[in-house]
Amino acid sequence: MAICPLCNSLKVLELNCPKCNDRLEDSGKASDFLDPYGHYNDEETVKMGDGYPNTAKNQICPHLMICINCGHNEVKFIQEE
Repeated sequence: MAICPLCNSLKVLELNCPKCNDRLEDSGKASDFLDPYGHYNDEETVKMGDGYPNTAKNQICPHLMICINCGHNEVKFIQEE
């Protein structure tokens, strides 16, 4: 089973905001914001209901990136290893 390098603190994603060029903060899995109790489910169940059709098949983990400065947010898909 593949694991997300960001969720497991193996890597850090450094991206800048496209609006203000400040650093985007990793706010964790996007599914944690959709279902506050989702982390109690196994990973495959969460991926079936996360709203992204290929997360399980492509072994990617959607992370919510937020700019603290201007409020911009976007989802980045992280390849699991």
